[in-house]
Amino acid sequence: MSPLLESQLNINRRTFLSRMSLGIGSAALGSLMIPSLFSCNAESGQDNTLAGMPHFAPKAKRVIYLFQSGAPSQLESFDYKPLLRKMHGQDLPESIRMGQRLTTMTSGQTKFPLVGSAVDFKQYGQHGAWISDFFPFTGQVADDICIVNSLFTEAINHDPAITFFQTGHQQAGRPSMGAWMSYGLGSENENLPAFVVLTSRGGGNAQGLYAHLWSAGFLDSAHQGVLLRGGKDPVLYLNDPNGMAQADRRRFLDRLAELNQDSYDELGDPEIVSRIKQYEMAYRMQTSVPEVMDINGEPDHILKMYGPDVVTPGSFAANCLLARKLAEKGVRFIQLYHQGWDQHSNLVNEMGMQSKQVDQPSAALILDLKQRGLLDDTLVIWGGEFGRTNYCQGPLDAKLYGRDHHPRCFSAWMAGGGIKPGMVYGETDEFGYNIAKDPVHIHDFHATILNQLGLDHTKMTFKHQGRRYRLTDVSGEVVRGILA
Repeated sequence: MSPLLESQLNINRRTFLSRMSLGIGSAALGSLMIPSLFSCNAESGQDNTLAGMPHFAPKAKRVIYLFQSGAPSQLESFDYKPLLRKMHGQDLPESIRMGQRLTTMTSGQTKFPLVGSAVDFKQYGQHGAWISDFFPFTGQVADDICIVNSLFTEAINHDPAITFFQTGHQQAGRPSMGAWMSYGLGSENENLPAFVVLTSRGGGNAQGLYAHLWSAGFLDSAHQGVLLRGGKDPVLYLNDPNGMAQADRRRFLDRLAELNQDSYDELGDPEIVSRIKQYEMAYRMQTSVPEVMDINGEPDHILKMYGPDVVTPGSFAANCLLARKLAEKGVRFIQLYHQGWDQHSNLVNEMGMQSKQVDQPSAALILDLKQRGLLDDTLVIWGGEFGRTNYCQGPLDAKLYGRDHHPRCFSAWMAGGGIKPGMVYGETDEFGYNIAKDPVHIHDFHATILNQLGLDHTKMTFKHQGRRYRLTDVSGEVVRGILA
């Protein structure tokens, strides 16, 4: 190497620091001009994704997930199996069951008597989708939804199965789907959280719902879901104490932010910054949340469309209407949970009651979004954590029978957000026990949801404890067959 080139390559400490300062100054100026420019942590390991910046053009801007906790039976909803009626009471052939895993509730059985649906099915829509008489309103929107009859999971018990659907992992601790959406895309409304949770309870056996289902996991806690309750006080402790004026609250928060900033400067803990953000969000929510939770301004024909329960705070119908209002306000991920679908016995009566609570509001949500021009960019999802067995649990009686957990195949439906409408995807065998065509694993399901939001599931990652994590773990393929 020539002495001239060597001298050009040499750089002392003073020169290095002076040149580096120019880059820092440019970055600081950019962050002032575009506040969200560096909103994602560079140490996160996220690849090519900035908050609010999808990987490619999205079909959907937001998700409304109508989760039916407890697992509704696919055999009394969307997967029509007339053979089960013909073979009612006969034992499930071993060649079909193939020694597959059972729950402790039926593992001691030596016989597995098949039980046909006690509720009839009808065909709806241009393509003749089979839908049970438990869901007549859903049948009326058959041309707007895509029924997936070939979902499957490895989880066979409720909590790990629900956790799997919500976080991509059967054990608690991972970020929930809504938290991933908030992390990857940010919020469209600075006065409302990007991720909102609404719960309701039916009359059946209700499985517990735990905060880890809407947790941010190892992501910044600012991404966790905010649970909104029905009634006058949707968020506990959101309102100012009696005697505190709004101006006093503002001065209090400003001073608190200064103290938290001092702590951050000393300790460097990013959770302190999250705490500051959460205090500010709570302050802005004081006016935005009561407004969005108030349905008094809704026209009578809209209220009638959602059904009589819509005027009852905390009901599934009321939550569906609130989901539409939150979608209008730009909330990124709206998660509804409706409990009570765990019918191990008395299925016909209990499921009949549950379906009446959700059928009309679910269909009304589709119609309401559609008439407002919101369905095209809103992805609506309806389904539970697994399916139900084709054999009987409990008395072999047309009204008293129940069905055990069945992870091998089950149904859900999707609408809007670039999903192909008016179709049924996937098939199970004639016994409704195994998948015969187009299986869809939960990781595939998640990959497809992210895809519709413009996110590549293999690239939206977060580095935690030396490993890059993602919602779909290490697998998952986009289900191209259901994309419009």
